[in-house]
Amino acid sequence: MIDLVRVKQEDENILHNLLQFYIYEFTVFQEIKLEENGSYAPFDLKPYWTESDMHAFFIMYNGEYAGFAMVETGDPNVILEFFIMRKFYRRGFGKIAACELFNKFPGKWSITQVAKNEPARSFWRMVIGDYTGGSYIETVDDFNRSIQEFDTALITKN
Repeated sequence: MIDLVRVKQEDENILHNLLQFYIYEFTVFQEIKLEENGSYAPFDLKPYWTESDMHAFFIMYNGEYAGFAMVETGDPNVILEFFIMRKFYRRGFGKIAACELFNKFPGKWSITQVAKNEPARSFWRMVIGDYTGGSYIETVDDFNRSIQEFDTALITKN
């Protein structure tokens, strides 16, 4: 069973630890160097405890951390960061978690992937295509990032 569990401020260290795995995997697509202490520079998580439009969730599988999602709600809603631990790849967990986020925050969505991250582009095209029945728009920006946009209000569920 996949659950989205809101990250509480007292669990900030757990999210920081998971972010290290995320950044490590991301180094394949962008040049990111380790800090002198041997870890990657920490994300500024303060907005997730102080801003009402910033939301962080652990993605849990049977009580185990399977990943996380970081969302900014607004017009549109945006997935800022999304990560599934490698041991949980290809089990549908990311799709389930993403669809739960789309349902939790109905409205317009904009999902962006960096230019070199073809696995993420394929994943989001598949998830959003299935979720919307193909009713989304994809563009490429000046940095060659793929951006999928859709509105949950325009989706007819069967």
